[in-house]
Order: sequence, then structure tokens, then C-alpha cells
Amino acid sequence: MKEARRLAGSRAGRIGYQGGNQGGWVAPLAADRAPVDFAIVSFGLTVSMLEQDLQSVELEMRTHGHSSQDTENALALTRAGQRVIETRGREGYEAFDALRTEYQSQPWFKDVRGNFLHLVLPLDKTQILVGLNTTYKFDVSFRYDPMPTLRTSRTPQLWVLAADDRVAPSAGAAADIRSLIAAGRRYTLAVYPGADHGMTEFERAPDGRRIPTRYAPGYFAMMRDFIRDGGVEEAGGRYGGAVVARPLAK
Repeated sequence: MKEARRLAGSRAGRIGYQGGNQGGWVAPLAADRAPVDFAIVSFGLTVSMLEQDLQSVELEMRTHGHSSQDTENALALTRAGQRVIETRGREGYEAFDALRTEYQSQPWFKDVRGNFLHLVLPLDKTQILVGLNTTYKFDVSFRYDPMPTLRTSRTPQLWVLAADDRVAPSAGAAADIRSLIAAGRRYTLAVYPGADHGMTEFERAPDGRRIPTRYAPGYFAMMRDFIRDGGVEEAGGRYGGAVVARPLAK
């Protein structure tokens, strides 16, 4: 940011960060460390990577109509798999494998994918050890909680979420941002019905797959307005079907 300002000089107007997906964890942190006029988070999350994986599995189970008990079993399997992934295969394999063996004949098992559970679900111990220490060598904090930063940030933020997001389920994030708006944070929330991860609308193929068709109407216009003006107008069709919540008036 410092270098960008130096290069732009007097040409620079309002400057900020935009982060999509994992960038939603990074942009608010960056705004605290190198202050800017605004931050935009697109299809991001207000929970940790581990919680994101659990929310993704829970949404998959609900979408496919499985029972609450089946969902609990799927979440138990997910937590066991997370332990294996978080320790790069050094801990928890036996417990994970026992649950996988117990549940693999259940009708719901084929519908469980998660955000990263699927990386280990079909693998034996040797494959997991090799994979998690070579191909999928995560160098991240699986337990990073973004909420402390969001609660104290003084940077105006625009959060644009997709209501039908399967990768980053948005219901929890939307509720968190609304609570921060109610607490006085200068945040704006926009939720697009019918949009998936990446803020794209979609059609369904005969086999149930989602086929992206276009970006949600008004998505780019909304970001442009926030970048330029520091806020967004009353929707009124300008931003497609987005449901918008604005900062409280002072």
C-alpha cells in the first residue's frame, strides 16, 4: 500500500483493499496494518477454516434432505478428518478411518465433500501422509478467528455475499455482519439471492451440477460505487436483487 501510494502520487484518490474468498480474512487485517479508505470482502467468511468446513458439510446434508442424525454423523466424520488434515496425518487417522468405515455404506456418505474434507476422504494413511506433506502442504492457521479484527476495525467495509454459496456458506457471515452494523461498525452488507461462490448465478445440469451463467447483476456496479463514493445507493434495482443493510445513521 505504501508503494502504491508513492507510485500514484497526486493521482491517487480513494484507496482500499478488495478480497474474495480467503481474501476476506486478509483484507480487514491489511486495513488495520496499512490504513486505507475502505475494504471490500466478496463471498468471504467470519469464521475459521475449520468452521467453514463444518458449515459446508452441514449445508450439503441439508441440501440433499438428510436427517439431523445423519448430519450429526457427517459432522463427526468431518471433525475427525480435520484432525488428520490439521496435523498433516500425524494424529487422528485411526479415529477418522473407523468412522469412515462405519459410515461409508450409508446413503448420505456420497453427499459429503466439505471444503477440504474431500482431500483425505478416499485416501489411506500412506497417501494422506504423502499428500498432506507434499501436494496439499497447508501453511495456514486453521483456527484463525476473524471476528476480533472485525469488531474493532474502524475501516468502512462492504461485504458482498452469495445466498446460495456452497463453498463459503453465507448465512452465518451475514448474521455476524448485521450484528456488527447494529454495534456501530461502518459496514455495509449486500446478499445476492440465487448467487453461488464467486458471485455467479447458475443453471442446473440434468445431473444436478451447477453451471455458472453470469455474474450477479449489479455486483460490479456496487463495488464501483462503494470505492468511489464510500457507500451504496438505495438498491431499487440498481444492484440487481441484492438485499442491502447499511451502517446506522450517526
